[in-house]
Amino acid sequence: MSAPGNVFRKELRPGAVVAEARGWEAVSSHLRVPRLLSVDEAAHGVVYEDVFAAGRCSLLLGDVIGMADLDPTETGRVTTMIDAVCDDLRAAGDATGCWSTLATCVPALYPERLRPGGRIGSWYLRNPPMISLGKNRTLSVRDLVTYEFVVNGVPVRLDLPVIVKDARELLCGDGRWITAVTQGDPTEPNIAEPMCWLDFEYAGRNTLVGEIANLLWYLLAMGGWLVPVFQPAVYARTLRLALPPIVAPRIEQYDLSTTDRRLEITYAWNVGHGRRAALHRLIERIHIDLAAAAGIEPDNFLRQIRGFLTARILGVFDPTTLSGNALLLVLAKLAESQSRAVTLDQFARTSITSERGRR
Repeated sequence: MSAPGNVFRKELRPGAVVAEARGWEAVSSHLRVPRLLSVDEAAHGVVYEDVFAAGRCSLLLGDVIGMADLDPTETGRVTTMIDAVCDDLRAAGDATGCWSTLATCVPALYPERLRPGGRIGSWYLRNPPMISLGKNRTLSVRDLVTYEFVVNGVPVRLDLPVIVKDARELLCGDGRWITAVTQGDPTEPNIAEPMCWLDFEYAGRNTLVGEIANLLWYLLAMGGWLVPVFQPAVYARTLRLALPPIVAPRIEQYDLSTTDRRLEITYAWNVGHGRRAALHRLIERIHIDLAAAAGIEPDNFLRQIRGFLTARILGVFDPTTLSGNALLLVLAKLAESQSRAVTLDQFARTSITSERGRR
């Protein structure tokens, strides 16, 4: 909540104040950030300069994308912001980058979610969720491993125990990646216009590839669909305008045969002009310079980020809070992210439409 004057008090859960303050200290010398005014561990809060009240910034990335969805002439602002984010990731790599193990990085976003007994295991492996497919038909996520799963004409495999096992192995503590001191959670509510980073609980040494994967999934699914639709209170609280999405991804048709053990779906990943501009520019920058900065060949980028995407796709939303179609779409994207037959450009492909309210 905001305090009187040009200050912003951020209330944190017990134990998170130190991480927030340390994160701000780690990045404040090379990223554009608000001034940290005070730290109060006892009251579980930190006080920052309010960059909006002070006139330093006007909107958040999510707001700018929402405005451009409504008015395509605003897409240039979106592209400028995505370039600024990418430039900061590159600059952080240049200033602080090195090859190091994942054990040296901030653990909360990836290893903590993937560990046995963590949220992903609890949500998807211990008690696999059921997918409602209409007409009183349901299918357990556990059973999908025995099904032929075809997504938009491409056969993919959805074996959640194997996918999670692969992610744990890929993101083991002694795995070596190019790391840098970054903000740690590059999402639409954490990036202000003109460029200023907010929220430093996960700031510190992070993998560049994880930062890129995080931003990619947020732009593709969370910012324009999952958060506003399934966490509307969070969406309203974390953005300034919190414009409702004009469209959302949807399943066009599906065909389920329990006899042949085959599930085929066709989906349209509907977005507005602003969100498409953001995704298009991020994919361009991955090909131009971000993949190389992260130490990965662009043509192999999706394959190399699969573990990070698994942690993000499965580790944010409890599947019981999603509709049957939404859960199926999320799992289809997960399966695509693991498939050698799907390229990064295909994974991020969207359907442009401006029809408000279409689902």
